[in-house]
Amino acid sequence: MTIRVLICDQLPVIADGLKTILDAVPDIDVIGTTHNGMEAIVLVRTTRPDVVVTDLNLQTISGIELIRRLGKEDEPPNVVVFTASDADKTVSDVLHAGASCLLGKDASPQELITAIQAAAAGQTMLAPNIAQRLVTWFRAQPEPQEAVMCPEVTELTPREREVTRMVARGMSTEEVARELIIGEATVRTHLYRVRTKLGVRDRAELVSLAYRTGLIHSAGEPLADERLVHQRGLRAS
Repeated sequence: MTIRVLICDQLPVIADGLKTILDAVPDIDVIGTTHNGMEAIVLVRTTRPDVVVTDLNLQTISGIELIRRLGKEDEPPNVVVFTASDADKTVSDVLHAGASCLLGKDASPQELITAIQAAAAGQTMLAPNIAQRLVTWFRAQPEPQEAVMCPEVTELTPREREVTRMVARGMSTEEVARELIIGEATVRTHLYRVRTKLGVRDRAELVSLAYRTGLIHSAGEPLADERLVHQRGLRAS
């Protein structure tokens, strides 16, 4: 399947360079480039890309605001952030806004291609240094004294709880579908219903809620173990 990609960067030389790199990949089709955040929203609505690759510095609106607005679209694309900043606040803002992947501009062309493919498959990928910092932070958190099941969680069906646990353990939509022997569209439907019932906006909030409410336990079922970090660069969707 060809992955349709929209590139957003304030600097034409970078946007054109990314387009040249990605045009050489057989399963990626760059459908356009723009330096303007509002124009990017229009292009998403008219061209329906699978993945948007964006910097955080854009004209008219910021990359963070672009990600938030794209998340509210009827058919939101997955977003790969390609930026020079890896500050903690940037990482927090990007993940809370709903981006799928975050890479620094020192990433190799192959890392960018892998991130786009991961985003298109519904997975999350972070730059190795960012992934390691998140793992270090997570391990430093105190163990919860007692997990209390919130009323909303009790409204989930057994299958919805199962899908939520699998996603929180780091499995992609494709992997969940394969494990449960159901279609990927069915998995996405389950996740949509779960997010609606629990009032969460994205997978990051869903994973956090799964740990806080006792759906899974951090001591026995970590969010990202060493295997995930080394093999996937912390794909935790």
